[in-house]
Amino acid sequence: MKKVFILVLLCTVGLINAQAFSGKGDVKGQVGFSAQDGGTGIFISSDFGIGENMSLGLTTNYLLSVDNDINGNNPSFGDRFDLKARFNANLGSVLQLEPNMDVYPGLDLGLKNFGAHLGFRYFFTDGFGLFAEAGVPLAKYNTNDTDFGHDLNNQFTFNVGASFNL
Repeated sequence: MKKVFILVLLCTVGLINAQAFSGKGDVKGQVGFSAQDGGTGIFISSDFGIGENMSLGLTTNYLLSVDNDINGNNPSFGDRFDLKARFNANLGSVLQLEPNMDVYPGLDLGLKNFGAHLGFRYFFTDGFGLFAEAGVPLAKYNTNDTDFGHDLNNQFTFNVGASFNL
C-alpha cells in the first residue's frame, strides 16, 4: 500500500509541474497522425515561443495512404507533401486553464494555401503530452487546378499525436 501511495504521489507531482506552454523560449515538438478526405499520413511540427502567449513554428506532413483517382493514377510526391510556417496564439493562461493545458489558434502559410488551425495540448509530465489539431485553408493558391492531387493537403485536416518539450 505504501508503494502504491508513493507512486500515485510521484505521478501527481509530475502533473502539477507539467506546462503546456511557458512563454518566450519554450520549444515544442509534435509528431502524429494526419487525416483528410482521400488520405492519411504523418504530421510533424515544432513551435518556438517568442512571447508570453505567442509562438512561431513549422509543420510538415506527408500522406502515406492516398486514394487513387478513377483511372487508377497515384498522386505524386508534391501532391502528398506539404510544408507550412505558422503563428500560434497560446491561450491556455489567458483562458485560465490548468498549466498543463493549452489551446492554440493560429494562422499558417504553406506550399499549397494560406490557412488557419485550432489545436489543444495536454501534458502529462514536463516532457510528454498529447495534442489534437484541426486546420482549414482560407485561400488556395491555385483554384483553377483540376489535377487529381490538387485537393490533397489543401482541405480540412485533422492531426492527433504526441507533444514533447524540447
